[in-house]
Amino acid sequence: IPFGVAFGVAATESGLTDAQALLMSASVFAAASQFAVLEIWGTTIPLIPLILIALAVNARHILMGASLYPWLSDLPWSKRLASMLVLSDANFASGLSDYQAGERDVGVLIGGGLALWLAWVLGTTGGLLFGEQIGDPRAFALDVVMIAFFAALLAGSWNGKAALLPWFAAAIVSLAAYWWAPANWHVVAGALAGGIVGGLRNVD
Repeated sequence: IPFGVAFGVAATESGLTDAQALLMSASVFAAASQFAVLEIWGTTIPLIPLILIALAVNARHILMGASLYPWLSDLPWSKRLASMLVLSDANFASGLSDYQAGERDVGVLIGGGLALWLAWVLGTTGGLLFGEQIGDPRAFALDVVMIAFFAALLAGSWNGKAALLPWFAAAIVSLAAYWWAPANWHVVAGALAGGIVGGLRNVD
């Protein structure tokens, strides 16, 4: 919910109407890419960079979906896709843990996703309603929610020294692009660099 509040406040500051912000949270349900999109939101929106940023930020869902295939493979395509609509980092992690512990009820995954979706939409609503009272998000450290969230994800994904090379590549390329490339391309560049180096590392 605090994450959603931060988005609601940021969306208002970026010029989205309340209806637009709520529609984005309810239909997209992808916090990281929603925050990234706000960075380039304006009267004129560069469509191609927007699409690439959203794809790069959410590319991890490809691997998450592949990891869940053994669990969802017996479902019809329609139900598989519906399950993916509410997939997020949190219910993926908890759901996969349950599956590895022997759970076979997909409702665990879907129910967790629906609960998170509701919290996200309610949080966004709170940010829109009380954004003026909150004032400067930095006063409540809401401006670092994204950084803290991804730092926690990064720490949780540590699987030994083998992760250092793609992490290092992503960091260096992202910083270089942040300094020298057009605005927001550092997200795409860093994601591609880390993914390419990680893929090459695993080639025999």
